[in-house]
Amino acid sequence: MFGTWMPAPKNGGFRMEGYWVWCGSVVKGEDGRYHMFASRWPKSLPMHPGWIVASEVVRAVADRPEGPYAFQEVVLPARGAEYWDGRSTHNPHIVKHKDTYLLYYMGSTHPLSDPEPGDGYGLSDPRCIVGRANKRIGLATAKSVFGPWTRLDAPVLSTRPGKFDSFLTSNPAPCVNEDGSVLLIYKARRYEGNTHGRMTIGAAYADHYAGPYRVLSEEPIFPPDKFHLEDPFVWRSEDGYELIAKDMDGNVCGERHGGVHVRSRDGLHWELAEEPKAYSRHVRWDDGTEQVLGSMERPFLLFDEQGRPTHLFAAVSNGKTGFGDATETWNAVFPLK
Repeated sequence: MFGTWMPAPKNGGFRMEGYWVWCGSVVKGEDGRYHMFASRWPKSLPMHPGWIVASEVVRAVADRPEGPYAFQEVVLPARGAEYWDGRSTHNPHIVKHKDTYLLYYMGSTHPLSDPEPGDGYGLSDPRCIVGRANKRIGLATAKSVFGPWTRLDAPVLSTRPGKFDSFLTSNPAPCVNEDGSVLLIYKARRYEGNTHGRMTIGAAYADHYAGPYRVLSEEPIFPPDKFHLEDPFVWRSEDGYELIAKDMDGNVCGERHGGVHVRSRDGLHWELAEEPKAYSRHVRWDDGTEQVLGSMERPFLLFDEQGRPTHLFAAVSNGKTGFGDATETWNAVFPLK
């Protein structure tokens, strides 16, 4: 698998009483501490698809990468149905470029009422249908990890009629270069009639993180019939780019919802790494116990000053079949040797 794994701190990472917690990404702040940007939504709603209408991006802090992380504040709260990201913010990915923090995320909106506990909110609910179709990728910036954050009134990567990303864009995975240019790998779906098709992965590029972003290929960068992937994370390597992602079916890495490791010279043409399996849902904790996690998604790597990966963060659940039967979700951290 990718890297050499140490036992993971069972009480590390980030969790919150009364909330589903997901999507952890971490940056070392100007205060020398580690700041996790994550998403949460109340347990009064189902884990899935409660996030589509009620997720908000929050910040938590710890003295070391392993945590445990303590909640600090809501960073991107709901701000009204008239905004493209006014009802839900999700998929945070934090990057620091020189003196500016870049917070990529998915936002959505809908014009309907908030779901109430016990009202049967689910995938067929109009709020879910509209909220899902309005998912777009955005960017907020700040000069301090403590904010204030400047949010844009338009997404940086919207949908394109008639293309593979005509229905939604989400799950942003930016690779920000020294000169401020960005390769942005993202998840997309196409309109098929009045509903959406299978998830695919696209690539966009911007000469500067402020945009504009242009899609680099008119086809998904991974053929959907061979690579059914979600939750990409991309970084620069000596020869180009590397990427890890969740293997939805297990056809590539050999484990359903395990991790895939691929490489590319240009960000468009990808091939499997020598060891294509990046990670497994079978984990070993620092108390000596082992567990097969129901979910292990949204992988994020933390690098040291020499550019070496030191920790893998992932959104995990205690379910048996995924997050559908989970009673707890949290952001776990897995130290790498």
